[in-house]
Amino acid sequence: MAKAAPPGGMLVITLTRSAIGTPYRHRLVLRGLGLRKLRQTVTHRDSQQVRGLIHKVGYLLKVETR
Repeated sequence: MAKAAPPGGMLVITLTRSAIGTPYRHRLVLRGLGLRKLRQTVTHRDSQQVRGLIHKVGYLLKVETR
């Protein structure tokens, strides 16, 4: 039997805009999310911590729930 999804679900995060010209702290947040290259996609559990990181650099990202 397949494992059930965590209660918070999953977030699929894609870097859609370049980090060039953004504040250094925003680039660190992208690193923390595991994003390095343009159009790179990562999957994270939906949690308060991840939502906070997304809120900080949301203007560079595309976020989908799964």
